[in-house]
Amino acid sequence: MDTAMGSVQSASDKAAVPDASAASTHSGAGAPRDATLGRHLARRLAEVGARDVFTVPGDFNLTLLDELEAEAESTGVRLVGCCNELNAAYAADGYARARGGGVGACAVTFTVGGLSAINAVAGAFSENLPVICIVGGPNSNDYGSNRILHHTIGLPDFTQELRCFQTVTCYQAVVNNLEDAHEQIDNAISTALKESKPVYISISCNLASIPHPTFSDHPVPFFLSPRLSNQKSLEAAVEAAAAFLNKAVKPVLVSGPKMRVAKASKTFVELADACGYPVAVMPSAKGLVPEHHSRFIGTYWGAVSTPFCAEIVESADAYLFAGPIFNDYSSVGYSLLLKKEKAIIVQPDRVVIGNGPAFGCVLMKDFLHALATRLKKNTAAYDNYRRIFVPQGEPLASEPGEPLRVNILFKHIQGLLSGNSAVIAETGDSWFNCQKLKLPEGCGYEFQMQYGSIGWSVGATLGYAQAAKDKRVLAFIGDGSFQVTAQEVSTMIRWGQNSIIFLINNGGYTIEVEIHDGPYNVIKNWNYTGVVEAFHNGEGKCYTAKVRTEEELKEAIEAALGPKKDCLCFIEVIVHKDDTSKELLEWGSRVSEANSRPPNPQ
Repeated sequence: MDTAMGSVQSASDKAAVPDASAASTHSGAGAPRDATLGRHLARRLAEVGARDVFTVPGDFNLTLLDELEAEAESTGVRLVGCCNELNAAYAADGYARARGGGVGACAVTFTVGGLSAINAVAGAFSENLPVICIVGGPNSNDYGSNRILHHTIGLPDFTQELRCFQTVTCYQAVVNNLEDAHEQIDNAISTALKESKPVYISISCNLASIPHPTFSDHPVPFFLSPRLSNQKSLEAAVEAAAAFLNKAVKPVLVSGPKMRVAKASKTFVELADACGYPVAVMPSAKGLVPEHHSRFIGTYWGAVSTPFCAEIVESADAYLFAGPIFNDYSSVGYSLLLKKEKAIIVQPDRVVIGNGPAFGCVLMKDFLHALATRLKKNTAAYDNYRRIFVPQGEPLASEPGEPLRVNILFKHIQGLLSGNSAVIAETGDSWFNCQKLKLPEGCGYEFQMQYGSIGWSVGATLGYAQAAKDKRVLAFIGDGSFQVTAQEVSTMIRWGQNSIIFLINNGGYTIEVEIHDGPYNVIKNWNYTGVVEAFHNGEGKCYTAKVRTEEELKEAIEAALGPKKDCLCFIEVIVHKDDTSKELLEWGSRVSEANSRPPNPQ
């Protein structure tokens, strides 16, 4: 958060440019007054759909924020002020997710803001989300001046922030000259779109409001050359894959998280319809494949899979994985019972069949579409699933006044879901409980499995709800995670959002307990509803409830759906610290074993 007093812009301008107004006039000769760098950026953000920019003001970005705000009426760009930069970038992450992997944006100040946001930007990088992180940078006259600026580590080197962002963004633009500012900004945004990764744009604090002839008030729209498959490579890959799968007795399909960046969900379903194979999803791909599909068999997650799903996948003699990520979390400590020689791995632009061959320059959606026309119908694996499948039972009914159990909670959550809702699951026990939910057609689902940063869901809920006005967000957050980023609930109230947050209070870091227990996993209990009521402070619409029994839960849900349906609803659910899912117990044990492996002998 920026804490410096005064304006770095006026200080730097006085020190280095005796007549700043003359310099501005000269730079903007022949340019309309509204053809400024900041307004050009606003128009570009609006063009790519990032009409809400999540911001924290600081003295290096104030003029830039003025320029973005000035375009609100003509472009619809709005500044959503956040409590801190980490949450602002998390919100941009959630915004991008709600738009199907579209663009999200945040704007912060130099170094203290950027390095606060960078953790969330790294998470967006891991999840292939095009988040644009905009930073108000030093005055252009200070570059090369050997001056020491505030908000730095006390060295006359302004590249510390840039160097940090180089590893978690796919493009970095340092705009300290108006002559190439247009090109740098356009290159950054177009690269974010092409690569589906975050980018970093630093804009010198004295340039944002200066007109320049290159900044048209109606910029030429982006035109990105479509990525194309190499036709010969595509044909060879399809031929090899069809031969591989058509000779299999009981093949299966499994979708992975990179299907989002490949924009291949529709062609995956097209393939599933054509071939008759059962369809499973990896945990981080939940929501990318419609769960109402006639041959959907659940989540494949090794030992903690949906019942009967692992048996079908791991007994198959061929499996096609579309966009998988096999890390220690998704593989349950590298314990998946899969064989490489039985697998076809389809990545966004590459296909590998068994131990080889591999085919590059093949787009996933092109490959799946072409493969659908070449496969013989084969329902053997799905027929086996139907033979062994036994529907899950209902949880035992609660006695009057009995402490609320997690299985009862999620029984009621299932009844809440519709095509007009979206689920956001925080890192922790909610991962496992939300995986069991059956998503209705159109219901969104998001969680951050690859990066797994606790607290992500609070900011992401803000951003998702800001983008998806047609959905009501249901967020499931543990007490430990909530303590990291809680304050952004106040921004949700400020912006009139009506999400329902279920704060699951079980007294600590449950997921860490199952991996490796210790006294550090116990946290200070808060009066969580009291905290949210303090955020509310009589302004906006907010409803809170603290529930300990099923009866109280029913009352809270009825209120959230009825008289409080237009409110931000915060329901604190108090459960026993040992009421964890069996899947978490198994997963935690296996991940702990993987983490505890001794060093390999030298």
